[in-house]
Amino acid sequence: MKKRSTKSTNRRTPKAPPVLIQWRFGLVCVFIGLALAALVARAAYIQVIEPDRLRHEGDLRSIRTEQVPSARGMITDRQGEALAISVPVQAVWADPVTVFKHQGLKNVDRWHALADVLGLDRQALIDKIQANRQRRFIYLQRQVRPAMAAYVDKLELPGIGLKAESRRFYPSAEVSAHLVGMTGIDGHGLEGIERRFDDWLAGEHGKRTVRKDRFGRVVEHIATEDKKEGQSLTLSIDQRLQAIAYRAIKQAVADYRATSGSLVMVDVKTGEVMAMVNAPSYNPNNRSSLKSFNMRNRAITDVFEPGSTMKPFVVLTALENGVADMDTVIDTGNGIMQIGGSRVRDVSKVGKANLARILKKSSNIGVSKLSLAMPVETLLGQYGSFGLGTGTGVELVGESVGHFPSRRRWSDFERATLAFGYGLSVTPTQLVRAYATLGSLGINRPLSILKREGVTEGKQVASRENAYKVLQMLEGVTQEGGSARRAAVDGYRVGAKTGTAKVAVAGGYGDEYIGYTAGLAPISNPKLAMVVVINEPQGDKYYGGQVAAPVFSSVMKSALQILNIAPDAGTGPALQVAKHANEVNGDE
Repeated sequence: MKKRSTKSTNRRTPKAPPVLIQWRFGLVCVFIGLALAALVARAAYIQVIEPDRLRHEGDLRSIRTEQVPSARGMITDRQGEALAISVPVQAVWADPVTVFKHQGLKNVDRWHALADVLGLDRQALIDKIQANRQRRFIYLQRQVRPAMAAYVDKLELPGIGLKAESRRFYPSAEVSAHLVGMTGIDGHGLEGIERRFDDWLAGEHGKRTVRKDRFGRVVEHIATEDKKEGQSLTLSIDQRLQAIAYRAIKQAVADYRATSGSLVMVDVKTGEVMAMVNAPSYNPNNRSSLKSFNMRNRAITDVFEPGSTMKPFVVLTALENGVADMDTVIDTGNGIMQIGGSRVRDVSKVGKANLARILKKSSNIGVSKLSLAMPVETLLGQYGSFGLGTGTGVELVGESVGHFPSRRRWSDFERATLAFGYGLSVTPTQLVRAYATLGSLGINRPLSILKREGVTEGKQVASRENAYKVLQMLEGVTQEGGSARRAAVDGYRVGAKTGTAKVAVAGGYGDEYIGYTAGLAPISNPKLAMVVVINEPQGDKYYGGQVAAPVFSSVMKSALQILNIAPDAGTGPALQVAKHANEVNGDE
């Protein structure tokens, strides 16, 4: 009995067969079917109804649009000499994500070498990478020379790349800096011609669309948009004259310890600016030494009271309005004229003199009497018709139109001082335009900084006969006994007028002076008009005839010879006019 009990205990109990629960099985099948249907529906929606979004997502990860830079247009002078050109350079950039992915900062020596070649502080460069570790692109240095770029490439630092760009180079450097201007780091104009004609010079960049794989390799060229190259620009200036003028004005500023100086030369027949220089200047190729004081184009921005350079226009206005003629004699007395509570003085006694002698000896009293003999509106109208108080036409950024007085009531003293250039202010460019108008026998032409072809039409603002008479008188000013004799040029008939004015300050005038000379040559057939301004010369010499007239003579002589203009000394009636003037009163 005991043995049987043992056998029955060791026998395995058979498992019950699985029971299929129909409702549970059906529910699982329904859910599986629904999930499959949802997947099929979603796939159909993406592939059929909304395929573009998926393509767009894929393109975002593989398609890249690269800029194809266009070359900026060249700037040349009227002879085709380059004043501004673009040269290829490189930009050094970094991808901080890639740098840290490859643990690139561990190779400190190479990073120090990179900082040294780029002229950066070593630790500052590493700190910049660490501070932007989540970014994919940062510039390290722009406009790097090709030799430096080649060195950077050989360092083989992970995450460091080169990008082609261009840099503006100015062969004439400081000689034409104020006129040509400069561009910024992004290639757009900041000053001068570069800024004024930025759209013309810049052109339009092209685009290239490509597909890249995960390693950055181009696997497909999709589209290309052609670039539009910048257009070249031909200026009116002659670089030969520009260089001569700059050397002369720079030397004058140094010799007289002046704060600055300006010179503008214009072609009388066309209104083209042949030279425009300022000193001190700056070198646009060296950005590290730029100072705002040196970058201002004073020839178009700075204004001054034109002083005695206005006297030829007073004489012309008197002739135009019948107030005086060539035989009119004006008594200037003992050199002092009382007007109300103020006095008008002459530097030297002139006595009784005709118009030619009044202009030759620069008599303040003589022109004051002419001004008082006609309505003030008449004189101001003549000034305005010669281009004072308006834009000159050069249309450069920052050009000033000066100060043109407008009052309801004028005192006699204000009318008198207006005749010898006080009470109004002009720029050197405005003044040279007025003299160019006189040299073209009364035809006012807008100035141009771009090269023109042929003679430019203008407006006749004064009679040719009277303008011609004033030109003959103006020549006498540069002859023996005249106030502008230092402006004379050997072998040529030159007409010029000097001026000196105190620097205007708040509430009146300071102790500093401005000396200037304006004139034309050759008088037989005026070709060039020029204005020279020397600001605040130091020492005993500060009159326009002392500091500006010699510069005028030197530059005008070189310009006439370079342009191959034949000498005309002794070819006109000006000597007779001067002789007649001396006969009126010989007490010099």
